[in-house]
Amino acid sequence: MVDEKERGEPDKARSLSGLVVSDKMEKTATVLVNRRIRHPVYGKYITRSSRFHVHDEKNECKSGDKVMIAACRPRSKTKSWRLLGVIERAE
Repeated sequence: MVDEKERGEPDKARSLSGLVVSDKMEKTATVLVNRRIRHPVYGKYITRSSRFHVHDEKNECKSGDKVMIAACRPRSKTKSWRLLGVIERAE
């Protein structure tokens, strides 16, 4: 396996977990990541979501899977995340 430093990626890249919402592209998946933030004035918790295009070399994740992703060097205009693994398969 190639060392992360040889690929130009950081040692401890930011990692997130999310839900695959689209796997229709070749070697790419769209992952929805939800996070909860506290409103600065009212203190109420709000759910915010972001969509990331993820590089999936083996096309192993399917729509509905829960996956772990990590930041990496930009692979295309919109892809700068890579798939670490599938946490839970969709039924």
